[in-house]
Amino acid sequence: MGVFVFLPLVLPLTAWPIARLAEQRLHPRIATRLLTGVAGVMALCSTVCLGLLMVVGTAQLPGNPLPDGWSDPEVREAVPYDEVAGKAAIPALLAVAVLCGRALWRHAQVRRRAHRALAELPGTQVAILPDGEPYAYALPGGTRGRIVVTTALLSALRPAERRALFAHERVHLAARHHRFLLVAQLAARANPFLRPLRSAVVYTTERWADEEAARVVGDRHTVARAIGRAALVSRGTPVPALAGFALPGPVPRRVAALLAPAPGGRGWPSVFTAVGMAAWAATAGTALSALSSANSAVTMIVILRAATPL
Repeated sequence: MGVFVFLPLVLPLTAWPIARLAEQRLHPRIATRLLTGVAGVMALCSTVCLGLLMVVGTAQLPGNPLPDGWSDPEVREAVPYDEVAGKAAIPALLAVAVLCGRALWRHAQVRRRAHRALAELPGTQVAILPDGEPYAYALPGGTRGRIVVTTALLSALRPAERRALFAHERVHLAARHHRFLLVAQLAARANPFLRPLRSAVVYTTERWADEEAARVVGDRHTVARAIGRAALVSRGTPVPALAGFALPGPVPRRVAALLAPAPGGRGWPSVFTAVGMAAWAATAGTALSALSSANSAVTMIVILRAATPL
């Protein structure tokens, strides 16, 4: 395996340029899919390599349940700095498992509590809560999901802005943005170098919904006013794991993007542009990460089978 086993742990650094440029230069739909795919594959590859290193480290521990042949020098020589890297991978992989497990548990709990809170309301796609706190969010689940909005937020918006609000949330449900957000969250917990991609996906999913809402409403300024007005009266959704209409962080950038012309370039960017070069660099980094983890996994399996007595 050699140093190839370590490459997937650091190759996410190749995706940092596209994490920033995709927000500004790519269509939000393309950016969301690209960033989520890169983050998911790189996180999986780095986790696989941590698992391979953990096998070498665990085999060195006294009293471990692994076959004795797995601690032979021939196995340990496959990993550079096996004494340190193997043992360090054990707590690292455990931390990844705990963090990802907590994220999945929290995601499931949030959705379960939200559905339970709406159980007494009519089963329409739009659930209007008589709440004095203004917020709105898209709640996935069932066949179409539900849009949750409070009377306080509706009263703060004009009729055209309300149409923009509902169009925005319908896009979140139709495009299943919660899946992109969950993959990006898990990837950031699996490898800290992927955190910029998580932040970018949070922004591009909202921009995707903004652009589709502007297309449905037919007026970009109306959507911008709705977002700005909702941000002024709202403190964000009480359900942080789900997409909200007026998340505090990216609101000024979203409004500025809506006041500008609609983004073009719905296809893959040209390699002769900065965003094209960044996209190809991230793609090459992802491919190299996949090849490195696959090569390391196959090599380790062959070595372990040879070292295991029949």
